[in-house]
Amino acid sequence: MRDTKESRLLLVLLIAIAFALITVDIRGGEDSPVDGARQAAASVFGPIENGVSGAVDPIGNAVTAVRESGDRHDRLAQLERENAALKAELGSDDRSRSRLKQLDKLLGVAGKGQYGIKGAQVIAIGAAQGFSWTITIDAGADDGIERDMTVLNGDGLVGRVTTVGPGTATVLLASDPDFTVGTRMEAGDELGFASGQGDRPLRVELLNGKAEIKKGDRLVTFGSQADKPFVPGVPVGVVSRVDPSGGDLTRTLYVTPFVNFSKLDVVGVVVQAPKKDPRDTVLPAKPKPTPTPTVTVTVTPSAPAGGPDQQEQ
Repeated sequence: MRDTKESRLLLVLLIAIAFALITVDIRGGEDSPVDGARQAAASVFGPIENGVSGAVDPIGNAVTAVRESGDRHDRLAQLERENAALKAELGSDDRSRSRLKQLDKLLGVAGKGQYGIKGAQVIAIGAAQGFSWTITIDAGADDGIERDMTVLNGDGLVGRVTTVGPGTATVLLASDPDFTVGTRMEAGDELGFASGQGDRPLRVELLNGKAEIKKGDRLVTFGSQADKPFVPGVPVGVVSRVDPSGGDLTRTLYVTPFVNFSKLDVVGVVVQAPKKDPRDTVLPAKPKPTPTPTVTVTVTPSAPAGGPDQQEQ
């Protein structure tokens, strides 16, 4: 439309009519004379508005969903972190309880044998040198640890110290093939030498080939001169098999050690030997035998065939 005097006059007229209709609609309230026209317009333009709204809403919803998804992801990540921390805390509590239990058993053994010990924790299995059965503990020369000291735990003999550093030490386990310790049979004076065999039972050579030994008998350390490398009375293990002597000067035994060498955590290094040999006092109490149930069968004699009447005939 060209910008002429007539077009300007028409625009002013339309604006005036619009203001007049608005004024009449406001004053009419619910009975407005233009209400019918409004409803007609709504019926025409309503579907168009809904279509536009339907087209726009998914975009808005998607934006909202993405925003809320980010919030949910952050919350999920937070919950996962809290869950992991809780599991770690619970695991730490379980481990702490296990160590307290081990320490309690260790102190019990030290008290019975009157051993002066320095507690330590296993921080590594195996050593840099060779394929020896060794462990590394977190105590060394700064803690009074010296070479050739006895190492034990709450179950019995663990090994001996072989290498000492300022803050750590290496312990050769009793299961190592190069390990040998003098032993004494419980409640007797039968002496022998126990050697490690890796993950197999210890091999013990008794000096007396005619010694009467049976499965289930127990051994302790005999002790060394000046108590190095071994103090006396430390539990070693239980006899699991006895080879026939065959007239030999020595007798071979196989002994299951008290210590589980694959589960070592808290140990004690004997820094002060007992004043006297504790003999068998450090050995754990023997388990009480489980009674074997006996079944008594009572046989009741049966009546003769045919009954009493047939017997009288």
